[in-house]
Amino acid sequence: MEEKKAELSAEQKQDELFQRWLEPKDPEGNNLTFKNSGAEKLYRERITRIKDAIQLKKLPDRVPVCPLPSMFPAFYSGISLQEAMYDYDKCCAAWKKYVLDFEPDAHMGCAAPGSGKFFEILDYKLYAWPGHGVSPEHSYQCIEGEYMMADEYDELIHDPSHFFNNIYLPRVFGSLDPFKMLPFLPGILEMYGVAFNFIPYGLPPVQTALKALMEAGSEALKWAGAVGGFDGEMAALGFPQIIGGFTKAPFDTLGDTLRGTKGIMLDMYRQPDKLLQALEVITPLMIKMGVGAAKMNGKPIIFMPLHKGADGFLSDDQFKKFYWPTFRKVIVGLIEEGCVPFPAAEGGYNSRLSVIKDVPKGKTVWMFDKTDMANAKEILGNTACILGNMPLSILNLGTPDDVREYARKLIDDAAEGGGYIMANGAFFDNVKAENLKAMVDFTKEYGVYK
Repeated sequence: MEEKKAELSAEQKQDELFQRWLEPKDPEGNNLTFKNSGAEKLYRERITRIKDAIQLKKLPDRVPVCPLPSMFPAFYSGISLQEAMYDYDKCCAAWKKYVLDFEPDAHMGCAAPGSGKFFEILDYKLYAWPGHGVSPEHSYQCIEGEYMMADEYDELIHDPSHFFNNIYLPRVFGSLDPFKMLPFLPGILEMYGVAFNFIPYGLPPVQTALKALMEAGSEALKWAGAVGGFDGEMAALGFPQIIGGFTKAPFDTLGDTLRGTKGIMLDMYRQPDKLLQALEVITPLMIKMGVGAAKMNGKPIIFMPLHKGADGFLSDDQFKKFYWPTFRKVIVGLIEEGCVPFPAAEGGYNSRLSVIKDVPKGKTVWMFDKTDMANAKEILGNTACILGNMPLSILNLGTPDDVREYARKLIDDAAEGGGYIMANGAFFDNVKAENLKAMVDFTKEYGVYK
C-alpha cells in the first residue's frame, strides 16, 4: 500500500487529501453522519469553493469567505480567555456560537486557546497565559529569550532529536528539567553494558518528570477529544475545518523560540554559515511535520505563520539569502506530498512578491496582512491564491459601511477570475461583531461570479 502511494503524483496525492476532506470520518473511522442532506450539501459546496479558489479555477460560484479569528469567539460569547483555556465545554460552546452566528465557508477549529491545565502540569516557560502571567481577560504572550545558546548550533546540527529532547524541552518546560540527565540514545547498540544507559530513568528526578509527562499526556488527550469533537460536530452541521496541520519556515523556527529575535539577528552577522547550515537541517523536519499532520487529519491545507520575513524586518538580500531558500524548500516539499501550504504573511510583503512568486502554480494560498492586494493579484494572480487583507482597524473601529466598502475594493482588486478568499489580514481577538457580520454577508452577496 505504501509503495502504491509513493508512485502517486503530487496532484494525485492532493486530490486524495481533498477527497478525504470532502468525506469526513467520525472518531470510530466511519463516514460522518450529517445532521441532514442540506448540511451535507453545504459542507461539500464550501470545501469545493475553497478548493476551486486555491487551484485558480476561473468560475467558482462566488468568492469564499473565511474569517480567521484568534480569541474572538470567547469575547463574543462573554467568557474569559482563562475559562476558554480551562473549561473545554465552555470553549467549544463559544466557538460553536461563533460558527453558527457568522456562517463562514470554513472555520479554524477551537484549538487556539490551548489547554491551560496542560501548560500548568509541564510548567511551560515559553508563554504567559490568562491567569498565569497575564490577566484572565487577556490573550497569551510569548516570553522571548535564548532557549538555544549562540554556541549550541553544532548540538542542533549534529543531532536535532537530542537537542530538542535533552536541551530545549528542559528549558521551556520546568517539569522536564530532569530530561537533561537522559542518555545518548544512539549509544544503546549492543547487549554489553546496555543497562548503564537506562540508569537515568531510575533516578527520582527523572521519574518525577516522566510522571508529569504522563499526566500531561492524559490532559492533552482530554483536550484533543474536545477539540476533535467540536470539529466533527461542526462538520455534521455543514461547516468544514480548514486547517489540516501546522509547520513553519525554518528561519522562524530558529528565530522565534530557539535563538530569539535578537539572537538570530546577531547570528546573521556573527556566524552566518552556522545559521545557514542549521536552516538546512531543520527544513526536512518542517516538511515532515506538515505532511504528517495532513495525512493524520485528512485535510490538505497546512498553516505556516510567517513571523520574521516581512518588509523591513530583513533586507531584500537577507530575505533571499537566509529566509526564502529553505522556506521555499518546505513549500515545495509539502506540495510534493499533496499538501496545500498556507503561509500567513504577517506585516507587509510588498517587496517580497516577485520572490515568492517562484512556487508551483495553483498549489498555495497566501494570507496577506498589509500587502497591496491589487499588486499581489497582478504579480501572484496566475500562480497562487491570495487571501485576507481586511484590516483589523476597520473591523475594530469602523462601521459596517466601512467594512462593506473595503470588502468591495478587495473583491474588485483581487477576485476577478477566481483565486481570492475574503478574510481578515491578521488574527483578531475583539472586534465589532456587526462589522465581522458585514464582511461575511457582503462577500456572499457581492462576490458572486457572473
